[in-house]
Amino acid sequence: MASSTSMLLFVPFLLASFVMVASAAKILNDGQLLTLSLDKASGSGFESTNEYLFGKIDMQLNLSPETLLAPSLPTMYLKSEGSTWDEIDFEFLGNLSGNPYILHTNVFSQGKGNREQQFYLWFDPTADFHTYSILWNPQRIVFSVDGTPIREFKNQESYGVPFPKSQAMRIHSSLWNADDWATMSGRVKTDWKAAPFTASYRNFNAEACIWASGSSSCGSSNAPSSSNGDWLSQELDNASQYKMSWVQKNYMIYNYCADVNRFPQGLPVECSAS
Repeated sequence: MASSTSMLLFVPFLLASFVMVASAAKILNDGQLLTLSLDKASGSGFESTNEYLFGKIDMQLNLSPETLLAPSLPTMYLKSEGSTWDEIDFEFLGNLSGNPYILHTNVFSQGKGNREQQFYLWFDPTADFHTYSILWNPQRIVFSVDGTPIREFKNQESYGVPFPKSQAMRIHSSLWNADDWATMSGRVKTDWKAAPFTASYRNFNAEACIWASGSSSCGSSNAPSSSNGDWLSQELDNASQYKMSWVQKNYMIYNYCADVNRFPQGLPVECSAS
C-alpha cells in the first residue's frame, strides 16, 4: 500500500479528536465529518494512534464522482510495520464514465499479498454514504459492504498458508494518485483540471483489541470474553453465506483463485484447501 503524501493522526472513536497536519484534509460538522482531498501538489490521509490485534472496523465513506473518474485511489486499510508486514485492504479503483465502479480487496500476510478479489458495486458510491467493514479475528477476515459480506479469507495455517494474527495493525485511509496502474492498468492518466478529488468519512466505529506494551486489551487473543462481544469468534451464518454467494456470483469481476494464467505452476494453496 503506497503512503499518502500527507498524513493525519486519528484518535479512535472521536472524529473531533483528529490532529490536523495537512491543509488537504478538513474536519467539518463539529467533528463528525472528515474530508480528504487530492490535487497535483499533495494527497492526504489519516491513521489511528492505536494499534490493534483483531477487531471489527466500520467506516462510512462517500466519494465525489470526479474522484472515481480519475486514477486516484481512495482507501481504507489495516497495516502493520516492517518488511514482513500484514495488511487488509479496501481500495476503490479509478474508472471511466459510464462504467460500474470497482472495489478492490487484498490480504497480505508476512509481506506477501497477491490475493486480490475485485467487485462491481450494486449501487453508486458517489450518491451517498455507505458502510465498509472489516472483521478480523483469529479464524477469519470478512469484508462487508452495508452489512453484506462480499469476501471471506479464512485462517488456513494448517495448510501452510500464513495468516495475519501476530502483528498489530493501525487503521489507515488515504487518497493518492495511482495513475500508473489503477485505471485500465495505467492507460488512463489523471486529469488534474478536474481536481481536487475528494473522499468523505463519517461514523467510524471499532470494536477492537488495542495492542500496547506487548499486550492486548482483550487478554488472550484466542479466548473471547463476554466483554469483547462475539466478534472475536464470529463466523458467517447460513444467511450471511447466502448473501456473500449472491455478491460473488453477480458482482465479482476478478478472483485470484480463478486466474490460472497468473499461477501457471498451480493456484495458491488456500484456493483449494477445504
